[in-house]
Amino acid sequence: MDETEFWEIVDSTREAAEGDPEDHAELLVERLVRLDPDSVLDFARHFEVRYNRAYTWDLWAAAAVLLGGAGDEAFDYFRCWLIGQGREVFEGAVHDAEALAELLEDFDPELDGDGEELGYAADEAYEQLTGTDAPDLGIPPQPADPAGEPLDVDDDTALAGRLPRLWDRFGG
Repeated sequence: MDETEFWEIVDSTREAAEGDPEDHAELLVERLVRLDPDSVLDFARHFEVRYNRAYTWDLWAAAAVLLGGAGDEAFDYFRCWLIGQGREVFEGAVHDAEALAELLEDFDPELDGDGEELGYAADEAYEQLTGTDAPDLGIPPQPADPAGEPLDVDDDTALAGRLPRLWDRFGG
């Protein structure tokens, strides 16, 4: 599976779910079980690589602004949700977290920002196909610390200073 096919699967299932993260995860599993187990593992590798790429201080700050705070677990689920938003939003945000101010049409912290189930979709599909847990993907683990310049994601002044356009649109 190449990157284009990965994003096509993400986009088509998100669109069918009309943006609902839980429905998106269910539809993603349904789509993945139509593939062979090796293709599901390829999808999982693409997902994991992007999940690790999104481990940055700026994206953690963006999650904190959008969600009104983001601990470790909330940030993990936010990164899954961000992948679920598709290539344009994901790549734009990884390149410049501040771009989320323009890339997101709207954001409801009650509905958006938590893609926990998306993170498990490939594992669930693989298990349905094979009856076994997915093997190690051979992907290096995420670094111990997020990339970029550290900041206190619990400090509203620091968040507003780091991501002023995002803060003006969604913060406070």
